[in-house]
Amino acid sequence: MATVCGGSLALMDAGVPIISPVAGVAIGLVTKQGSENIDEDGNYCILTDILGIEDYLGDMDFKLAGTKKGITALQADIKIPGLPLRIVMEAVQQATDAKSDIMNIMCSTIRQPRASKKDNWPISEKLTVPAHKRLRFIGLGGYNIKKLMADTGVQLSQIDEENYTVFAPNHTAWEEAKEVIENLLSEEKDPVLEFGAIYTAKIVEIRETGVMVTLYPNMQPALVHNSQLDQRKINHPSSIGLDVGMEITLKYFGRDPVNGRMRLSRKVLQSINTSVVQNLGDK
Repeated sequence: MATVCGGSLALMDAGVPIISPVAGVAIGLVTKQGSENIDEDGNYCILTDILGIEDYLGDMDFKLAGTKKGITALQADIKIPGLPLRIVMEAVQQATDAKSDIMNIMCSTIRQPRASKKDNWPISEKLTVPAHKRLRFIGLGGYNIKKLMADTGVQLSQIDEENYTVFAPNHTAWEEAKEVIENLLSEEKDPVLEFGAIYTAKIVEIRETGVMVTLYPNMQPALVHNSQLDQRKINHPSSIGLDVGMEITLKYFGRDPVNGRMRLSRKVLQSINTSVVQNLGDK
């Protein structure tokens, strides 16, 4: 019955909105050996809040649990051939009185579910990451998420393409993780790019498949594939004289709806007038 009482206290301490606290007590019975009529005075004794040895050697293990308003559960093990109704009624009354006393002791500690959150409570929140910010949030090879989990102790579980569950072991870990997540998803780093506009980009890395470029400071580098660098088919960016640090003009075609990556092209500008070029490098 200590499990009933302790479980009720734990639920209220955790803020679980239970209707009412519950307490329980075990009642035992000891009868006079060899007595043919245990209903007679002096032939039995009812015990309250019995121990294991009293259960083992006694004639009854009667458990009662309930709230202040009534009884919610009963269970009894009877070890003698019969039990008079009077003893059953006495046991129920004695258990009810004991339950009331235990309830008063419990309520002196906590009377209702805790309304304010404790600092050591675990926290679970849902996080939405837009498709175009997914690469920055995850990082190369999942670096950002791995570092976040190692530094703060939070756990991230992906629900679908844009939604994650963030589980923090306590309030402090959640606040630390929240600050890191907000920095990763900060809108201040992303100027609004116009679909179809032409921008000046800086090459920051040369790859076999194309060049990595940035359009503005602190931008996550975006790939311009070899197929979008020139009207001719090329196998490597160096074949058309491109190198790290060079500036090239690109046309912006929005973001891929699946992976959120920028769609940029240099090839389409080789056959049209490119006089209107926007430079975001100083913004």
